[in-house]
Amino acid sequence: MTLIKSISGIRGTIGGKPGNNLTPIDAVKFAAAYGIWLKEYSKKDNLKVVIGRDARISGEMIQNLVVSTLVGLGIDVVDLDLSTTPTVEIAVPLEKADGGIILTASHNPKQWNALKLLNEKGEFLDAAQGAKILDIAEKEDFNFSEVDDLGQITKNDSYIDIHIDEVLNLPLVDADVIRKANFKVVVDGVNSTGGIAIPALLKELGVAVVELYCDPTGHFPHNPEPLKEHLTDISELVLTEKADFGIVVDPDVDRLAFISNDGEMFGEEYTLVACADYVLGKTKGNTVSNLSSSRALRDITEKHGGTYEASAVGEVNVVTKMKANNAIIGGEGNGGIIYPESHYGRDSLVGTALFLMLMAERGGTVAELRASYPSYFMSKKKIQLTPELDVDAILNTMATTYKNEDITTIDGVKIDFPENWVHLRKSNTEPIIRIYTEAKSQAEADALAERMILELKEIAGV
Repeated sequence: MTLIKSISGIRGTIGGKPGNNLTPIDAVKFAAAYGIWLKEYSKKDNLKVVIGRDARISGEMIQNLVVSTLVGLGIDVVDLDLSTTPTVEIAVPLEKADGGIILTASHNPKQWNALKLLNEKGEFLDAAQGAKILDIAEKEDFNFSEVDDLGQITKNDSYIDIHIDEVLNLPLVDADVIRKANFKVVVDGVNSTGGIAIPALLKELGVAVVELYCDPTGHFPHNPEPLKEHLTDISELVLTEKADFGIVVDPDVDRLAFISNDGEMFGEEYTLVACADYVLGKTKGNTVSNLSSSRALRDITEKHGGTYEASAVGEVNVVTKMKANNAIIGGEGNGGIIYPESHYGRDSLVGTALFLMLMAERGGTVAELRASYPSYFMSKKKIQLTPELDVDAILNTMATTYKNEDITTIDGVKIDFPENWVHLRKSNTEPIIRIYTEAKSQAEADALAERMILELKEIAGV
């Protein structure tokens, strides 16, 4: 059982002892810390916060605790109930709210839940803001409102429909073009809120939908992280149904993966590549993804005459870099699409619509589209170290060793070789170094990772 406190929120497993797990006491304490911080940050007397949750089993309990805590602080709450992460993000500015909380543990299994925190723009808090909330929670520096000053709760379950309308109104989304393509698509909603939102969007676009695990019970039928080894059921159903492709989302619908018409994974890394290919073909501009994302996005961006930049890992870092570089699309290689024309947050509904437009205009099969892109393969490994080792010193030694290569040190050490790359990052919670590599074959990517592991062990003396 685990409780992880970080600048992006609090995440843990349900049950157990306070301080060690995400218990009701921890949920209340962290919600209160956010509310106190929001009062200081906004410098307003009357505050409003939007709350939404995915369908996981503990969601209703955590929702009730968080909502009641904010009300106890005199903060009004707009309760979206079952929702998605991007839906809450767009709801915050539409409601002219001061912040938002998404109750979801993203791709973690059903025993997990979390509070993910937003500012008044519907964007994730930065590191300094998150650190301030952690400090308030640690000190338990709370002051609740008296009875006449309690907040009010407004329930609004229409925001998934509003979100869909927002997607349909994007300039680069033409529902008539998609309808004429007569697509048939299988959707795996992992029994969470993607099973509500994605089929509803597809039906508005005239797509024939085959639903798989779209009942939002919170009982995930497989590991909810959208990786190949977890997606055998939808891969088989795409073939059985002779569908054009399959769509898979994680429980809070900010990660998007496709299954090609041949039943093979399109590749999470290539979700962003395909969406960027469509957007850049219509609008000249730049792109951003994090350091651990595929080089394929750089290749596609340069093909369209744009400039690619890499950020540190983490959505808030990607968004910051996108704003600085005026990027017109960006995201993360885990299937996260950030399209500023809609909002600065990973959004599977937006990604789905952009991908459908690409397929409708380009024609051919999804497998043929995938084959048209530069082919890269990734390896993701880690090395366990003893707690007393200085991980930063080890990474600095690696940077010095490869100083004649293209080195980036904004987030660990990334070494760009002419034909491949390696990204070495330390964990914030345990003494390990994560090793990401990419090359033009799986064998090369694996071999590069193993070589780096040997070099790291030699430096560390283990």
